[in-house]
Amino acid sequence: MDKKKELIAQIRIVLSHLENDYAQDIKNGVLQLIYERYENALEILLTPKDHKEINVIGGVRTYLDAYNDYENPLLSEMHQAEKIHRELL
Repeated sequence: MDKKKELIAQIRIVLSHLENDYAQDIKNGVLQLIYERYENALEILLTPKDHKEINVIGGVRTYLDAYNDYENPLLSEMHQAEKIHRELL
């Protein structure tokens, strides 16, 4: 699978986690910022826009700075998205 398709799939996984596990929390605060970044990234990837405009790198750090929850499985999915994004760049 090419990296762009892989990143699209991974972003969808992260968005699904956020929507299913944090439905109320993605409406404000840090989780809203993270959610909006991932939504924006997906939109960019699905249109002919330049993928360099994607801004998902740093989401894991942002989450940990706010919540200090190192055991959250969401972090693993976000880390994977950041890794794929770096490879795409």
